[in-house]
Amino acid sequence: MRKKVRLLTSLLALLGSFVLVASACGSSSDDSSDTSGALTMAIVAPSASDDLAFSQSMVDSVNALDREITLSITDGTFIVEEAAAAIRGYAEDGSDIVIAHGTQFGASLAEIAPDFPDTTFIWGTATDTQGLDNVFAYYPASDEGGYVNGVVAAAVSENGKIGVVGPVEAGDAVPYINGFTTAAKAGGAEVSVTYTGSFGDVALAAEAAQAHLANNADVLTGTAQMVVGAVGVAADAGVPWFGTQSNQTSLAPDLVIASQVYHWEVVLEEMLDLRDSGTKGGKAFEINLANGGLVIEFNDGYGLSDDIKASADAAIAGIIDGSINTGA
Repeated sequence: MRKKVRLLTSLLALLGSFVLVASACGSSSDDSSDTSGALTMAIVAPSASDDLAFSQSMVDSVNALDREITLSITDGTFIVEEAAAAIRGYAEDGSDIVIAHGTQFGASLAEIAPDFPDTTFIWGTATDTQGLDNVFAYYPASDEGGYVNGVVAAAVSENGKIGVVGPVEAGDAVPYINGFTTAAKAGGAEVSVTYTGSFGDVALAAEAAQAHLANNADVLTGTAQMVVGAVGVAADAGVPWFGTQSNQTSLAPDLVIASQVYHWEVVLEEMLDLRDSGTKGGKAFEINLANGGLVIEFNDGYGLSDDIKASADAAIAGIIDGSINTGA
């Protein structure tokens, strides 16, 4: 039987030090020797591990792996220097695998990874490994789910005006927004996009959402960990929301129509298999609708019509068979 032990770390202090706080979970036994054969994995993430967005997508995916794993997490590392200290610290402590879950951590990883050739580093979102043979990279085809969400958004919008709240114009946010916009415009909607310039500023996301509503948008979407602010505005106004990265239904159970959910475990399993065979990195992986790494999860509580759901299913099929161009 598989057993996981999850070790949660505290946030890094400003000086760059951090403390591991260990707690054994998921087992009736407290005998640490039970986990002696487990892979030791660590996640360094820029936001809270339960953010219902980017960071949670990776935590959920690692927890879905069918392996015996001892997992450590350092979350809330918005400051890149703090993330770098955590990444290096885990490698120094002998972690088998360190996941640097943030595009912005790439420069730090390029300096750290060569110092630890026996450690496998996993970095994303990124489309290349920076030439490092102990780094795997991962990236979502987020335009695909964005396109499907856009198809449905145009169909449910009553006045044909849709607002999009984006973070920094980088990473998986850009293709998601481009795919969404392509489909929504094809469906006859007018789409307004605002990039806040921040991945984590909840207040800026809320302000952007309020501005869209002031311009008569009656459907909203957005991406990155700061979208909880935008979803709150949508919920207060009774406006439907489309999510991405994680399932965001719990934020507004009556108003979230669908979420594109990242199932990183699809490619993480491939990476671990390669590592088992002696390949520690050097390859980039994509999750998409075809390989099951991207899944559109509809909210059954919203009551989407069968016709609109069928149009979403047709879009998914068209993207998979190549007959639909997402425009990203």
